[in-house]
Amino acid sequence: MLAFAGVSVAGMAQDNESAAPTMKYSVATNSFWSNWFVQANLAGSAFYSNEEMGYGLSKSPFKGFRNNLGFSVAIGKWFTPGIGLRTKFNGIWGRSVISDNKDDNASKYWTLNEQVLFNLSNMLCGYNPNRVWNFIPYIGAGIGRNMSYDRYAMNLNAGLLNTFRLSDKVALNLDIAYWCNESDFDGFAENGPTAKGWPKSKDNIINVEIGVTYNLGKSTWEKTPDVEALKALSQGQIDALNAQLADAQSENAKLKNMLANQKSAETKVVKEVVAAPVSVFFNIGKSKIASKKDLQNVKDLVEVAKANNSKIVVTGYADSKTGSASWNQKLSQKRAETVADELVNMGVSRDNIEVVAAGGVDTLSPVSYNRRATVAIK
Repeated sequence: MLAFAGVSVAGMAQDNESAAPTMKYSVATNSFWSNWFVQANLAGSAFYSNEEMGYGLSKSPFKGFRNNLGFSVAIGKWFTPGIGLRTKFNGIWGRSVISDNKDDNASKYWTLNEQVLFNLSNMLCGYNPNRVWNFIPYIGAGIGRNMSYDRYAMNLNAGLLNTFRLSDKVALNLDIAYWCNESDFDGFAENGPTAKGWPKSKDNIINVEIGVTYNLGKSTWEKTPDVEALKALSQGQIDALNAQLADAQSENAKLKNMLANQKSAETKVVKEVVAAPVSVFFNIGKSKIASKKDLQNVKDLVEVAKANNSKIVVTGYADSKTGSASWNQKLSQKRAETVADELVNMGVSRDNIEVVAAGGVDTLSPVSYNRRATVAIK
């Protein structure tokens, strides 16, 4: 009933999932330490001994003389989304079926198996980290020991592991398996009519387990880059850049032609603009230039004056709102002389510089703009 309910729920989940299918894609191989998992399960097992043949015992796996509860733990790793390995321990309460009395049949055992897992959901439908139900057949081999009778035996096993995703880290398990053990696994080499032929001549176990899987570390797989798509994208970007470069070169050629045709007109405009008065500003009460950046425009004006052998007038001003008239007169004089000294440093002859002190004024707003000296071609 549990198996049927689990498969039914998983089937509905798969139908919902298929309503919005995801694209299949290749995945990149993860490091060795990724995609490990551990499992813990409650197991119900039915035991079939070769020694029981001929006794007419019921074959039902639900008979108490034939079944018992146990547990299993496992550790494994997925090397790809479709192929993994699992080392699994099972035990510990079993049955050596030699009669229909469960007390007579009681025994203790353990098995250790190595199993190869095949996730057919990922192999056939493509990797999907959000898939609810994964369908995982497996085959394996191992060794077992009947502790009650001190017997060892080899076994082959096959099964179907169903996992139901709860989160990236946790899943529920439904594991159904069949084990074929050597004939003395149950502790009896011969006891009654021994059956001939496989599997009747072997000790067999049908096992159903329900439990939990916990994924250790990274449990997902990254998409492999589409090299061809990247190449196409890169080529498209290169083509776009080449087109932009061609447009830029064409525009540059047009600008060069325009500049060549307008050279004389531009020279005239520049001379007219640079010949306008240029201001150099000062802080309150100071005759030291506040920012040397103001001298850049002065340099342009100086070049025009030198080219035309023109005289330059430097006029100093002070803020009339601050200080007395006599103080402002002296301060405006100092400011004009400071700028005149800068002109001399730029190569202007002192004879071509006229210094004027205008005193305190309030012609500009805000008031701080009046703390300046102007440089103009006469």
